[in-house]
Amino acid sequence: MTLWIAMAFMGGVFVSLSRQINGRLSLSNSPLIASFWNHIVGFIVLTILGLLLGGLLPPGAADAPWYAFIGGPIGVIFIASGSWLIPRIGAVNTALLVISGQMVSGVILDLFSDQPPKLWASALGVLLILGGMVLTQRRK
Repeated sequence: MTLWIAMAFMGGVFVSLSRQINGRLSLSNSPLIASFWNHIVGFIVLTILGLLLGGLLPPGAADAPWYAFIGGPIGVIFIASGSWLIPRIGAVNTALLVISGQMVSGVILDLFSDQPPKLWASALGVLLILGGMVLTQRRK
C-alpha cells in the first residue's frame, strides 16, 4: 500500500512540475505550442517504451469503441488549459481548481460505481479543497 501511495504522490508532483514547465513555455510562445511539444515529446517517449517493453498495440485495440480513445483529446485540453492558466492565476490556484474539479467529478463518478463513497467524507474533502482556494484568494 505504501508503494501505491508514494506512486500517487509522485504522480501529483510530476503533474504539477509538468504544468509549471508548460506554463513557462507558453509565456514565450503560446499554450497551443506548449501543449503541442508536450504531446510530441510524450508520444516519442511512449512509442520508444512501447517498442522496448512490448504491448504497444494490444489485441482487440482496433475493435475498441470510439469512447475508449477520448482520453487523448481530453488530455490535450487539460495540458493546454494548464499552460494557459498557470501564468494567469498561478500554480496554486490552478492546482486547487484542478484538484477540486477532479474531486467533484470523482465523487459523481463513484456514486455510479460498484463501491460508492461515503458521501459525507467526499463532501468534506471537496469543501476543504474549496476552502483552501478561498484562503489563497485573501488579500494581505
